Amino acid sequence: MVYHISVEWVVDFYQESDGRAPVEEFLDSLRPVGRAKVLALVQALKMHGPDLPFPYSSQAASKIRELRTQHGKDKIRILYFADTRRIFILLHGFVKRSAKLPPSDLAKAEARMERHNQQISKRGKTS
Repeated sequence: MVYHISVEWVVDFYQESDGRAPVEEFLDSLRPVGRAKVLALVQALKMHGPDLPFPYSSQAASKIRELRTQHGKDKIRILYFADTRRIFILLHGFVKRSAKLPPSDLAKAEARMERHNQQISKRGKTS
């Protein structure tokens, strides 16, 4: 007999030092159908982890990946990465208007990833 164990991955929101979660704020700004599509993608990421295939997830740059969906002409993207604890952190959400990933959006995600990693590192030293 073969047993298959399904393990859900952990997905969390990046939080600023003041407690704000930019991706949660982005989700709140979306129309209900667009929000539902993104939340379904987040659920798929929890179920499939790093095996979530294209076109739902793709490599953006370095350690950053993007969740991808579309509502009408809006290309909705969530940039995320897996931290050292193997938790997916949702860094930045935006609506993409062109084929290329805007450098300013990537820069925001990279800065948030760096701040998140610094926070994790500090917590590890104080434990």
